[in-house]
Amino acid sequence: MKMPYDNVAVLIYVVMVLVLIGKAQVSMAAVTCNALQLSPCASAITSSTPPSPLCCSKLKEQRPCLCNYVKDPNLQKLVNSPNARKVASICGSPFPNC
Repeated sequence: MKMPYDNVAVLIYVVMVLVLIGKAQVSMAAVTCNALQLSPCASAITSSTPPSPLCCSKLKEQRPCLCNYVKDPNLQKLVNSPNARKVASICGSPFPNC
């Protein structure tokens, strides 16, 4: 299935942002916050693709970090988007109240 150029551009942007943010890691309790870990969710967040099991496991793993990601101006639009919240809900990991 061929993706429209708009979706490809958004996906490339998301991956690039996640790679850049992934270089700055913050440790919280037993979780290492690394936005790059959410890259398996990029297609589910930017399109109507259902989240993969890997996406859901990474989302659950990174859940304690989501409020930090929402506060980050580079990630805010992506992480706080309706699609991101929908993916979190589908994965059974409701978005925390930040």
